Amino acid sequence: MAQKLHHAEYDVVVVGGGCAGIAAAISAAKNGAKTLLVEAGSMIGGELITGLPVDGALNARGEWIVGGVLKEILDEHERLGGYIGPIKDWRLICYVCVDPEIMKIAVANVVRRHGVHVWMYSFAEDVVMDNGEVRGVVVLNKRQRTLVGAKVFIDCSGDGDVAMMAGAETMISNDKGEFQPLTMLFRMSGVDSKRLLDFCVEAPENLAVGESEWMGAELTPRQCAEKLREQGHPAVFIKGNGPLIQNGIRNGDLKYETALIGIIPVSAERGEVSINTTRIANIDATDTVKLSEAFNGLVDQVWNCVAFMRKRVPGFENAHFSGLAHRLGIRETRRIVGDYVLTGDDVLNARKRDDAIGKGSHHIDIHQDGIKQVRIPVKHGGSYDMPYDMLLTKGVKNVYIAGRCMSADREGHGSARVMGPCMAQGEAAGLGAVISLRGNDPGNIRSVPVRQLREGLAAQGAILSGTH
Repeated sequence: MAQKLHHAEYDVVVVGGGCAGIAAAISAAKNGAKTLLVEAGSMIGGELITGLPVDGALNARGEWIVGGVLKEILDEHERLGGYIGPIKDWRLICYVCVDPEIMKIAVANVVRRHGVHVWMYSFAEDVVMDNGEVRGVVVLNKRQRTLVGAKVFIDCSGDGDVAMMAGAETMISNDKGEFQPLTMLFRMSGVDSKRLLDFCVEAPENLAVGESEWMGAELTPRQCAEKLREQGHPAVFIKGNGPLIQNGIRNGDLKYETALIGIIPVSAERGEVSINTTRIANIDATDTVKLSEAFNGLVDQVWNCVAFMRKRVPGFENAHFSGLAHRLGIRETRRIVGDYVLTGDDVLNARKRDDAIGKGSHHIDIHQDGIKQVRIPVKHGGSYDMPYDMLLTKGVKNVYIAGRCMSADREGHGSARVMGPCMAQGEAAGLGAVISLRGNDPGNIRSVPVRQLREGLAAQGAILSGTH
């Protein structure tokens, strides 16, 4: 049956409404571009609204390394209420705890404030190319197909869909064909934080703590647990090879292997925590059938873990299940080859650069099957710089890449895939798009003067220097 092809025109089109995508769209729109944000799901915000903390916004020393759009959204969250803020895990990192329910509103408010056009329930189905340049993206939704034209496109799809359809080279997995595990975050309310933290001090052998010279390496596990208790928040990582989890597996209380049970505070008012533990590894999440099939297994793990927490973890005796994340958590799929590929060496050596458009600080963090996980901290508890060229899709004139589909090797990606650096990438791409529109060759993202971009980002509150 013949279908009508609608048509729309924008200055900048951002595909993917996760944390990188909203940062890109806000950054472009606040600088005057008519901006469309295309999101396949029913909400914008991505991992910001799942219950995860914002990793990689501070380094292990406690210095903020990401500002700009992220800070604006966190400020809106704080205005609305329920914001918890930065916490030390006394293992490796500082992370920012948020309430995912209030964050849904905070994200929507800031996106609306800057006049971003949002199409939810919409997929980028195809691209129209002309001599190495994307002229338009075909968006599919209940209106059928719309050809959306623009000068600049920003691929924040997570899977690099736009860049791949434009002919970009991709990277995926490793030489063994492994993929980091899928996960399903869930929440429990009515947690007795004092009892949980007292248990940590009484049984510190269960905790993942003191893994960095800047985060408790000189302390005993008990001393780290005391630091957690002094902090006062139910922020605890129970390690997968510790006695609590291993005994639970042996006696049948816990029916799956995991590297950790991460307990993350999300609401002091509700006594609510988010729990990061479920995992099914080695699934290529670009295979929609396999991704969908994983849901049931992950939900079974959730329900099993709820019972385990209530039975075996002090402080959870009277807690109850209170919610699932709005989507499965995907740690890696395709990575797009850019003009520069961020490396694990860049991360571990805290490399600084003159062409930096943002920073990262998260350890190299590669989850594996069972209890296995690679965790290697950044040198001196500091941060590394992300160069402008890693945002540029190699061989395509006008497509930026930001977020999970970034140009990075697997080790570099293992750090920069978390929310802080992803939002920094998105913000830089959004402003870069606007600068390119004002140049002599509108839409040519390689014509953007990086110094001008850096000055603009700093004016927006992005953090590009002055930290370890």
